[in-house]
Amino acid sequence: MAFHFAKPPGFSFKAGQAIDVVLDEPGGGTFRHAFSLVSAPFENELVVATRMRDTAFKRALGALEIGAAARLDGPFGSLTLHNDRARAAVFVAGGIGITPFLSMLRQAAHDRREQPLALLYSNKRPEDTAYLDELNRLAAAHPDFRLLATMTESARSGVAWKGATQPIGDELIRRAAKDLPRPVYYVAGPPGMVVAARAALLAQGVDDDDIRSEEFHGY
Repeated sequence: MAFHFAKPPGFSFKAGQAIDVVLDEPGGGTFRHAFSLVSAPFENELVVATRMRDTAFKRALGALEIGAAARLDGPFGSLTLHNDRARAAVFVAGGIGITPFLSMLRQAAHDRREQPLALLYSNKRPEDTAYLDELNRLAAAHPDFRLLATMTESARSGVAWKGATQPIGDELIRRAAKDLPRPVYYVAGPPGMVVAARAALLAQGVDDDDIRSEEFHGY
């Protein structure tokens, strides 16, 4: 689910950064949860997206009525796009780890940024995949953006899938980055996926300084 908040006057952030959403607890006190912003800086709202699990915070978030108030702290985080446009960026995302990268891609498209960008995006099934239609449209419209999606449980899907089906690893990372100039790698998703992707990149000889990562716990 995606949650849309009014953008406070004067609030600015960089694509890829995060905020804390703070909600009141029914018995007093507050809930707090960090979310990467899926909206881009040029947009006039702040949007977060999450898997709706059965936790106290998620129940409170899901119960918000239209027009309800929430407090936002931030922005924070350094998972932002590097400045050297001669170097490609390769995003490696698992599940809801897509959120910071979609913010970057929306902003890059808005700015008509001339820089090679690639996204390797892993999910279980197409119907589980957040923002897949939008990502396909971005890839079709912008020749500098390459999308490689993989569905690891496509056999259980009710949607036909003809793309990749293996987990993120050496082969898919090499395919995503093929022929791109001196890429910087960005990895976000479940901790196990982040560890595996970093290990594959290091085994390929990628310098640790060229790997930036963020683990999404309990999203």
